[in-house]
Amino acid sequence: MAQHNLSTVVSFEFLRTISKPRFWIGTLTVPLIMGIAIALIYLSNSTTEATADAQREAEFSIAYTDASGLITPEQAALFNAESAASGEEAIAAVKGGSLDAYFAYPQDLRSDPVRVYGADEGIFANGKYSEVAEAMLDSAVQAGIDDPTLLALTQTEPVVDVTTYADGVEAGGINAIVPPMLFLVIFYGLIVLLAGQMLASTLEEKENRVTEMILTTLNPTTLITGKVISLFMVGALQSIIFSSPIIIGYLFFREQVNIPELDLNSLIFNPQTMIIGFLLMVGGFSLFTTSLVALGAIMPTAKEAGNFMGMMIALLFVPFYVVSLVISNPQALVVQIFTYFPYSAPVTALLRNGFGSLSLLEGCIVIVILFLCSALMLRVAVKLFQHGSIAYTSKVSLKSAFTTNHPKAPAT
Repeated sequence: MAQHNLSTVVSFEFLRTISKPRFWIGTLTVPLIMGIAIALIYLSNSTTEATADAQREAEFSIAYTDASGLITPEQAALFNAESAASGEEAIAAVKGGSLDAYFAYPQDLRSDPVRVYGADEGIFANGKYSEVAEAMLDSAVQAGIDDPTLLALTQTEPVVDVTTYADGVEAGGINAIVPPMLFLVIFYGLIVLLAGQMLASTLEEKENRVTEMILTTLNPTTLITGKVISLFMVGALQSIIFSSPIIIGYLFFREQVNIPELDLNSLIFNPQTMIIGFLLMVGGFSLFTTSLVALGAIMPTAKEAGNFMGMMIALLFVPFYVVSLVISNPQALVVQIFTYFPYSAPVTALLRNGFGSLSLLEGCIVIVILFLCSALMLRVAVKLFQHGSIAYTSKVSLKSAFTTNHPKAPAT
């Protein structure tokens, strides 16, 4: 019977949430904005490429003086540049509009800058002058190198391949950090997007004055547990909807919107860090869900509850004030406190798990803390909801809630 009531509550709460227009408005707004952003990036990149092509093909008159003696007339001719009689005359010609650009190469290029003077064509188009000036100098320097190996090194960046070891085993580097850090991203997204829904799950009954009627036929533990489970289901649905524009953009418009190619084969999925990361995410989500449900049970209106909800959301961002310490010195006292304090533990432990500084024992301790606190907050939420059913217009007193004996809940 209890299982039947729980499934009824879960399905009712889930369907009630997703049948509201405001749920779909709020849920679809994010992917819609992301879709518009992808479309704008696509159009912008197309325009930028067309502009870049036009600039590359554009020709402009160039004069130069070279005190260093590196640039020969033959090399300058490759850029349609002509030697100027003097710098003063060339600058005057640029000012008068008869010359587009003048480059003045100093005698000592190691300490003195190359002076570039040009006709103003806008902050972005003016960049072509410095690019051509640098290209002329690079071409002159490369022409003086006879060794083909040295010449190749001046034209390409050397590739450096770093291999590190941890406990005698090759470390995964960034490829091992990315997969477990995805749990932190999902955790943040779910809390930020569902915090209001968590709070409203118990406030709606109080504001509609139907709490007493519900509690005459339903065990409060079954009711609160069903609400929490339905929030998990709503969070899963929203995660799928929110990620859909990214997946569609990556699969079909990756080159157009310049999304970096993701080679899944190079990522390292360490079973231990992935399991710990998943449990930390679920435990942290459970703790915040039950805490916000309890907060909704104690407050008479959503307006008053909103102030306290902001404080709880702020706790999620506190560990980022010491993120450099979390990465560089995870044994620091403040990091240790944040690791085991329940409301900062999910973010801190997920960061440390991603960067490989959270041991298996530490991870297990934090997971146990999160699930124990979640179970405790669920009991508190049930108690507060049961007591708050008769407090429609005032905030529930914690002292009276835990000292007052309630009638036995209906059998389920």
